[in-house]
Amino acid sequence: MRYMDNRQNKNKGRAFWNNEYKKGGHLKLSEEPSEDLVKFTGWLIREHGREFLNPIASIADLGCGNGRNLIYLSKTFAVRGTGFDISEEAISQAKKLSVDLPLTYRTHTISDPLPLPDNSQTLVLDMMTSHFLNESERKSMQSEVVRVLKPNGWLFWKTFLLDEDSHAKRLLNENPAEEMGSYIHPKIGVSEHVFTEAEITESLAENFIVHKITKSHRHRIGGAAGKRRSISVYAQKK
Repeated sequence: MRYMDNRQNKNKGRAFWNNEYKKGGHLKLSEEPSEDLVKFTGWLIREHGREFLNPIASIADLGCGNGRNLIYLSKTFAVRGTGFDISEEAISQAKKLSVDLPLTYRTHTISDPLPLPDNSQTLVLDMMTSHFLNESERKSMQSEVVRVLKPNGWLFWKTFLLDEDSHAKRLLNENPAEEMGSYIHPKIGVSEHVFTEAEITESLAENFIVHKITKSHRHRIGGAAGKRRSISVYAQKK
């Protein structure tokens, strides 16, 4: 197993994402919102009308990238929001794309306390972000999410799913990190965690009611593992 200290992990991650947002190459970055977030907001509107998505709602996006998801929420539902990302380049792009919208952005690592008041956020987005944290950092981040969410506020959590994902299992076998369920990403060079559904629901049980879980299908290309599996969780603060 390979060990990476927190500072090394963050520095490598920051350098990778700054380069990715400047030049691209590893990921197909988009300015369109995540389809899974659009599905979540559609479900939230059907279940609760505009109770949680309205001009007085405040959204925190942990790992906002170029702001595409906050921009969608603001343009569609007139919400306010704050985006955090480790990449200075991503934050720069998000600011340029969000002119005249009630959105603010800040370069920030989500392993540190969130600069937000208690009980101030209607919705927190953790979309493919917290899997870059180690176990203690994930627990601290979730405590921060609970702190900043309003009573009955929502967490939309999307992350990688280990269950029935042969690609993820191969990464764990070939390039394991120190923590069980984590590997060193072969291209980014940082530790990355992949969750089981049971691990996710257990971690949320104390502070959240999980209303809905959606999972991507298993992907096979020519008999080999294809696209990674993901899981999206609709969780409401108790």
